[in-house]
Amino acid sequence: MKKRFIVIVLDGFGIGAMKDARIVRPGDETANTLGSILKDCPDMKLPVLERLGLMNAFGRESAAMKFSPSANYGRCELMHYGADTFMGHQEIMGTLPIKPTAHPFLEKAEEVSRYLRQNGHDVRVIEKQGLKYLVVDRYATVADNLEADPGMCYNVTAPLDFMPFEEEVEIARLVREVVTVGRVIVFGGTGNTMEDLQRAEEIKLGNYIGIASAKSKSYEHGYQCRHLGYGVDKQVQAPTILTNAGVHCTLIGKVADIVANDGGESISCVPTEEVMRLTVQAVKNMEKGFVCTNVQETDLAGHSQSAAAYREILETADRGIGAVLEEMEAEDILVVMADHGNDPNIGHSRHTRECVPLLIYTRGMSGREIGTRKTLSDVGASVCSFFGVKSTQNGTSFLEDLL
Repeated sequence: MKKRFIVIVLDGFGIGAMKDARIVRPGDETANTLGSILKDCPDMKLPVLERLGLMNAFGRESAAMKFSPSANYGRCELMHYGADTFMGHQEIMGTLPIKPTAHPFLEKAEEVSRYLRQNGHDVRVIEKQGLKYLVVDRYATVADNLEADPGMCYNVTAPLDFMPFEEEVEIARLVREVVTVGRVIVFGGTGNTMEDLQRAEEIKLGNYIGIASAKSKSYEHGYQCRHLGYGVDKQVQAPTILTNAGVHCTLIGKVADIVANDGGESISCVPTEEVMRLTVQAVKNMEKGFVCTNVQETDLAGHSQSAAAYREILETADRGIGAVLEEMEAEDILVVMADHGNDPNIGHSRHTRECVPLLIYTRGMSGREIGTRKTLSDVGASVCSFFGVKSTQNGTSFLEDLL
């Protein structure tokens, strides 16, 4: 008999601001991603998500979508600080989030430079307008990330025709050992040069200097990327625990890029229709195992501040989730959730700190409410409980609440 646990993460699909949003992310206290989409698109109909309990989790009905008496549902709060796709997925997989600190790279440049030199690397310090970044071993820049919240991430960037990606990763690992910002992001591409990186150099807000990612030409050919998170240990996460126990794990979409899955299969993909097709195929081909899919284009629609675009992606995802449901058998469990919010009408293009829906389907079980969970890690803990393996570092299984 087949035994599969499927998690579909609708990236950035929040259902209302968390109580601490005013303190943690001032300006997000009125955020409500689903509410904004429904305000602009009151006739939006998502029949599969409606049946799974989306409006139950949301707490009110719309003109076109109603409460579902058969749904198993709840809500999840975010335990990680802020509202972040990377840390949201680490939390889903069972990591206990540690609050990072925020610093312009200028404050860490000397310490990072000294540590890299101690470990045998050649380091050149670039100074512009009182700010600093590093060039390591001639080809790897270490600098501020100019796209994330200021001071929360550093980038390590290199032209991969001149420095192998794994050498760049080792430099980034040393940087990670020194700094306490949320992420060190290491990436690069082929076909570009150090001159391209130099031309992409920018200063923002007077305190941050870095290589603008899109202008660096890193994305155009041979792109590789790895995220090194603060306090993230793959050994305590569901994919590593499962694969070490002989349970197959498949990650699809953006989650394949940001969650460690050394013993399983990771498939990077962005277009929603293709992401859902790959998910259906993975479920069909799996006898026993865990599938986690990230639908990234919902988040991208939020970043574009377009409720209409968000609606279109949700409708595509809804059809895909329906196709997944058709493949499910008696022992299978499906969870549909999100990792944070991305309210298209909040007035900025960043993520929003919101509760997220937790919609659960398994044959023969209906009408169960599991309340508001304190952490996304309850999902990872539930996956491990389902397969009878040791639990994740963080989280409490909700399976018992469904019985």
